[in-house]
This record gives sequence, structure tokens and C-alpha cells, in this order.
Amino acid sequence: DLQICQHRAPTCCTKKMEESYQAAVRRERTQSIQALNFELKYMIVGHITAFQEAFESLLRFAENRTSSLFETAYRPMAKEAAEPVKELFTDISLYILGAETTVESAVLRFFDSLFPLVYSRLINPGITDLSEDYTECLRLTRQDINPFGHYSKNMVTELSKSLWASRMLSQALSLGIEVINTTEHAALTKECSKALVKMQYCPHCQGLTLIRPCVGYCLNVMRGCLASVSELDAQWREYISTLEYLTNEMAASHDLEIALTGIRNSINEAILHAQLNGPQLSATVDKVCGQPKQQEGNLSSDNIVPVKEATETQTFVMAHASLNNKRREFINYMKRSRTFYASIAERLCDGDLVMRDSSTCWNGEDVV
Repeated sequence: DLQICQHRAPTCCTKKMEESYQAAVRRERTQSIQALNFELKYMIVGHITAFQEAFESLLRFAENRTSSLFETAYRPMAKEAAEPVKELFTDISLYILGAETTVESAVLRFFDSLFPLVYSRLINPGITDLSEDYTECLRLTRQDINPFGHYSKNMVTELSKSLWASRMLSQALSLGIEVINTTEHAALTKECSKALVKMQYCPHCQGLTLIRPCVGYCLNVMRGCLASVSELDAQWREYISTLEYLTNEMAASHDLEIALTGIRNSINEAILHAQLNGPQLSATVDKVCGQPKQQEGNLSSDNIVPVKEATETQTFVMAHASLNNKRREFINYMKRSRTFYASIAERLCDGDLVMRDSSTCWNGEDVV
């Protein structure tokens, strides 16, 4: 009553043993594909982690530089500006990690929050009545009167160019893990598991427990079993090319690190622009939002001077170098895995599974 290991000679197998063998080959095939995938998956997961750590380090550095701008140059509004600055960098981080948001909405939201502070602390430092309604009016007016000139739009353009590649790379790495996980758990067809039993376990039914499959026979069986997986070859090669393109884009002229550290300067220029145009802005705001209450005698605004760019710290240099090195290492490794899905059958038939150095092997029917 054997279905797979039928043979002319007497056999020590039963139908139940054949079923056990089928369960065994399915388990073994999943394990062997997982073992092949492990290094590749480990490399991608490791890079996702390293990329995120280096990126978070750069973000923290850029955020600290931006906060220090307010603390040194615009002290009257430093305390209240802390929250909008924090929100801006949180939004950027979420954008990179694939959240449904845009760089433009993050930057414009920041400038919407900044304008009431600039207006009431720097342009008209005597304002005391900063009610919720008045603040909201200033926020909405910002979109119409454009107090920060072209600096807010320039910041959107610069950040969008550099963060786009980082966002795409982050999503592409996650996609790579998804593809590998899916191929690991691809179900074997009944024909495939029968062919594997015939190749690996039918010799046992003849008492030939030490004989192993012939190389050519193993390749034929594996290629048949993994036909659907090896069809990924063209797409996988294209995927590697895309990763290469994205890592080059990140390292190109629209450098992520330069864009992030340039946020401080863009904000400084934007605030200076608003201050220079203070009288015109006040006249427009008065028409739209009305005149707020003033304190007796304006507060001093002597210490409102732009500060020179802070020198780059060791943290930034290390994060920058780390990100560049990780990019290079990663893409070199991934380029070597271009043929991963094309050569999966050959790799599974390598090693202990087949008989390489002996003159005898199993061809599916007999020892040859």
C-alpha cells in the first residue's frame, strides 16, 4: 500500500512511515530555507537598526542646535518655542519611518506655531493679551501674510529632497524583510513533498540509510519545488538596484545630515526676515486680528541678535561617519545577494544533503 517508495524488492516501510517522512521533509525544507535566509535577514534587520540609531542621533543633534538658537539669540521666546521645536523633529522622525504625513505639513505647522511667539515676543514685545483667539488669529494670518518670506518654503524644499530618500530606504528595508519572511513560509505542494520523500527517504525503505541523492537529481527536485520562489529573481535584482539608487541619493548633494543641521540656520534667517519687516507685519495684523493690549513701556529686546553657527560636535561627526559607513557596508553586501533567489536550489543541494565525493548515489529509483 506504499504511495511513494514503491519498489520491486521487499521493504521495511509502511504507509504511515511515508506520511511521517512527508511531515519531516516539509519541516526540514522550511528550516533549511530559514538557515539560508538568516544571514540576509540579519543583515537587513541590523541595517534598519543601525540606520535608525544613527538617524535618531542626527535628529537629536539637530534638535539641540535648534533649541540652543532660541536659548542664546531669542531668549524671550525660548521657553515657549521648545514645544514647537520638539513637535517639528518628532514629525520629521515619523515621516522617515513611513507615517502618513508630509515634510511640508510638518514645517508649515512649525512656522504656524512660531509666528505668534515671534510677533508677541520680538516684533511687539509689549503685548500682554495673547489669548487663545488672538494666537489662533496670528496662526491663520501667517499663511496669508507670509512673515518668514521664502525661508519657510526653502526649508520645505531642502528637507523634502533629503528626507525622501531616507523615507524610501526605510520602507524598502521593511519590504525586504517581508519578502524574505514570505518565502520562508511558502507552502510545499503535495507533488513536491512526495518528490522530496522519494529523494531523501525512499533509500531508507531499502535499508540504505547512508546513501545520499545524486547532485543532478537533487537540483532537478529542488528547482521543481522552488519554481515559484526562484521566479522572484528578476524582481529581487531590481530591488537591489533600487536600494543602491536610494543609498546613493542619500549620500548625494541632498545630504540628510546637511539638511537636518541646516534647520537651525533656516529658522534663524526666517525670524530675522520677520523682524526686519516688523512694521508692515504689525499693520496687517492689526487690520486682521485687531490691536492687542500693550504693557506700559516696551520690554527691552536688546539681546535679540543672531548667533554664529555653533561648531560641529563630536556626536554629529560620529553619527555622520557611522551612517555613511553603514550605507557602504550594507549596499556592498546586498549587491552580493543579487542572485539569492536564482541560486536557492543550488544552495539547498550543497553540503551534507547530496553525495559529492563518492562513486555511488541515489537517483530516485536505485543506487547508481
